[in-house]
Amino acid sequence: MYGEKVYGEKVYGEGGVAPVVATSDGDGTTRIPAERKRRRPTRSGAVLSAESIVEKALALVEEHGAEALTMRRLGRALGADPSAVYRYFRSMEDLHLALGDRLIGETMSGLSTDPDPANWRASLREFGIRAYHSAQRHPRAALLSGFRVTRLPNEQRAIDTGVGLLLAAGFDEERAVRYYHAFVDTVLGHAALDAASQGLRPEQQEADAGAWKSAYAEVSREEYPHLHAVREYLPVMAGSAFEGALDLMLAAIESAAGER
Repeated sequence: MYGEKVYGEKVYGEGGVAPVVATSDGDGTTRIPAERKRRRPTRSGAVLSAESIVEKALALVEEHGAEALTMRRLGRALGADPSAVYRYFRSMEDLHLALGDRLIGETMSGLSTDPDPANWRASLREFGIRAYHSAQRHPRAALLSGFRVTRLPNEQRAIDTGVGLLLAAGFDEERAVRYYHAFVDTVLGHAALDAASQGLRPEQQEADAGAWKSAYAEVSREEYPHLHAVREYLPVMAGSAFEGALDLMLAAIESAAGER
């Protein structure tokens, strides 16, 4: 993910035969060629589109978990025969990639693709913040597909933007790619960790957060001298370390840029 918005690189039309390549706009929405853009009713009367299928799939995953996302259940939720979904997506694999692409499109919506070279760090930080919060809004979908390489236009746009910011910082092509890789994996790693935490039961979340003030406040000085020394500061670990890690990463990149 981010490493690429079309819902399925090949979108199948009502005939379910020839694949049609869709394109992406800067607002994160998918544009399907005019001849396949019309929403046609299925035999049950449901009107489907690639976008409506992805949105319903996203809702199913977020409400019931990844195990709820089957073609049969998705068809029922759409009020259509499951076979109708295959007119737009060849497989569940394509739908998973489309969900990942949906989150990337949300990240890229409103983000400039023509960054000011003087403000590359601020722009890269905004990029990272947007990607993280997109995953937090859809934690179950992020865990299902956030680590995938979608090979779709939104992911390509994301990479182009991120690498472009690092080229603007003055890095050569190879280092721009290497630093982008480290940057985006840091962002997505924290997003996945925090998304998984959101999936815990409320009592589990409360117990984990409270442990830093209770169990760790009583650690033995003899057995864990360093832990004992910092015990009053440990409650900070109940929150997310994302923004701190992001700023450390950006500071390191900026320092490397100054050394080039």
